[in-house]
Amino acid sequence: MESSVDKTLMHIAVTGPESTGKTILCEKLARYYGTKYIPEYARDYIIRLRRPYNYIDVLHIAEKQLELVNEYAEDARNFLFYDTWLIITKVWFDVVYGHYPPWIDRKLAEHKIDLYLLCAPDIPWEPDPVRENGGKMREVLFKRYITELNYYHCKYHIISGENRSDQAIKQIDNLQLQVKI
Repeated sequence: MESSVDKTLMHIAVTGPESTGKTILCEKLARYYGTKYIPEYARDYIIRLRRPYNYIDVLHIAEKQLELVNEYAEDARNFLFYDTWLIITKVWFDVVYGHYPPWIDRKLAEHKIDLYLLCAPDIPWEPDPVRENGGKMREVLFKRYITELNYYHCKYHIISGENRSDQAIKQIDNLQLQVKI
């Protein structure tokens, strides 16, 4: 469960409620910058279950997220993009179970994400067998993510509307310029 973050990479987490374009955005950004992105492990894991998920499953997902950072960082160039991160998992624990493992707070504080791209729920929700938070819940979760990002003093930018990848590239390029100055 330990993560030895590569300090030479810029770590960019794409986060937000369900069906807000996180995966598509990660794919486009990784392709644009010629690097890797960590796919959303939770989605594939839940799809493979032959039963409803439980607390232990979400715990496994959180632990696997940490492992995947090291695995994908090995082949990344300049940037490593995360298709979701522990903030979503923390809120998931809290919303569904009313509590979360205390180590998540520590990992969120320790693991440096250079920029969070928070996808707004302003595009149509597309239901599928794994998604469970459509309707007004998307806005509730969006506000929870903002609260969490502020709690951890994270640098973030809200990505909204149709040209999400253009907005994200602009924010990443601005961040890269700030780091070089």
